[in-house]
Amino acid sequence: MQQKKKTEQERVAGGPCLDCHKEHSFQEGDARVHCLELMQLLEQEKRIDLLAQRGQADPRLSTASLFGEARGKMFGVLVCRAADGSKRVLRAFSGQYNGVWELDGWAPPLFHVETFTRIYADIEPRIKKIGRILQTTDQQSRQWTDLVDQRRQLSQQWMRDIHTLYTLTNFRGQQRPLADAFIGNGGIPTGTGDCCAPKLFNQAVRENLTPLGLAEFYWGRENASQTRRHGQFYPSCAGKCAPILGFMLCGLDELREQEEK
Repeated sequence: MQQKKKTEQERVAGGPCLDCHKEHSFQEGDARVHCLELMQLLEQEKRIDLLAQRGQADPRLSTASLFGEARGKMFGVLVCRAADGSKRVLRAFSGQYNGVWELDGWAPPLFHVETFTRIYADIEPRIKKIGRILQTTDQQSRQWTDLVDQRRQLSQQWMRDIHTLYTLTNFRGQQRPLADAFIGNGGIPTGTGDCCAPKLFNQAVRENLTPLGLAEFYWGRENASQTRRHGQFYPSCAGKCAPILGFMLCGLDELREQEEK
């Protein structure tokens, strides 16, 4: 019983897979040590563009914003083994950072940023325009109801268009769009695929790396719901990560077994 409890505590990511009908899980390994090193760098440099010279640092990438109104963000580290046997340590931040999706030294998103930006630039101004009109419209009027419905439809279409951009690849080499890989109940939550774990596993697949351990921590002012606190470690989220990580992790166990033979 004690050994089973210990194994459950070590699980930091995973989810069910419809392809092989198994529950895939992933452990921390020694990733926490590398997270602590990253924490030290963030504290020391107070920015996330760690590969840039101090004089060339981008002010948007300062960690100061994480302790303000925008609040903090999840960061993650994935320890991997390369084909030549060497160790690789990948890093990721959740979502985008003050409008920045791609940054040297960090795992990229699961979509093409240029296409994402084009869709955003097309629909977002229209949604904001409706919002401004609503501010001066009688809430009891038919016009108000029509505008609210129009804004909802635009937002739903926006999310559907965005979700088609996400491509998930697992360790069997299989690829699926987000909507086909997601197995949660109800609609796909906003931000699904943008968390650290999916980014890190996706990068590992793309670079032919074998993941060995994962750890994620929160950095900055606690979130509004007070479920995330500065410097604390957390497993991958149940609402957005678990419904896709089962597919993304499929094939990893077999890969690691082959390499250990």
